[in-house]
Amino acid sequence: MRTIDVSAVTQGVKELFIKANYHLPEDVYGRLCRARDGECEEPAATMLGIICDNAEAAKNGVPICQDTGMAVVFAEVGQDVHLIGGSFREAVNEGVRLAYQEGCLRKSVVSDPLLRVNSEDNTPAVLYTELVPGDKIRLFALPKGFGSENMSRIRMFNPTASREEIISFITETVKISGGNPCPPLVIGIGIGGTFDYSAVLAKKALLRTVGEHHPVHGDLEEAILSAVNQSGVGVQGLGKGVTALWASVETYATHIAGLPVAVNISCHATRHADITI
Repeated sequence: MRTIDVSAVTQGVKELFIKANYHLPEDVYGRLCRARDGECEEPAATMLGIICDNAEAAKNGVPICQDTGMAVVFAEVGQDVHLIGGSFREAVNEGVRLAYQEGCLRKSVVSDPLLRVNSEDNTPAVLYTELVPGDKIRLFALPKGFGSENMSRIRMFNPTASREEIISFITETVKISGGNPCPPLVIGIGIGGTFDYSAVLAKKALLRTVGEHHPVHGDLEEAILSAVNQSGVGVQGLGKGVTALWASVETYATHIAGLPVAVNISCHATRHADITI
């Protein structure tokens, strides 16, 4: 048994959200540069150049995007960890509060979805906790802007649905989105589970390294990416250039009578960071 004070969780969450909002992950930045270097058609080439320049925003002391997102946290907590010093959830929210205060990040969360009063500290976070073997805690931070989040969709397919129908639904989702989610996109796809869990899978898929294939369904990811990039949406919805940088699929067992498919859209600034305590 390993004892961890929840103050370490607070510190870790704080560091992660500041890092994620100021520094684009190398995998995402690398794909953006690759798209820029391979694009010769205007205005897509110019726009990709601007996007890549903007990824260096931290050098000027500003976040990558003005929408610094709602804080989403995935936590893998070892079964042999004994947490002391307070509530794990409260420790996560305190880390978010400190990050958005000390990092001078925009506070975009309202405490009640209908009353619409700003919480003034970007809490509470959306927290997914999973018990895993071991004596460590791994935290993943995903600041999720809502220009892209609002474009996400879910469909409960019949189990007889074909691969082509699934790809068509994902491509349709991207077409409907147009330029709203600031393409080129990273697309998270969750297939299986239940109505709600497929959406969690789609969100979790955005944490995967861009370019890293699903161990079984890598060919599906490539087919989705190809279809989306033939959709005609293009960079920033201009109709030219690359529409998506990557499509990540996560799957889970499901019921014999169903086939849930969720699509979680993420913008070109797909920000995420992780730490192990």
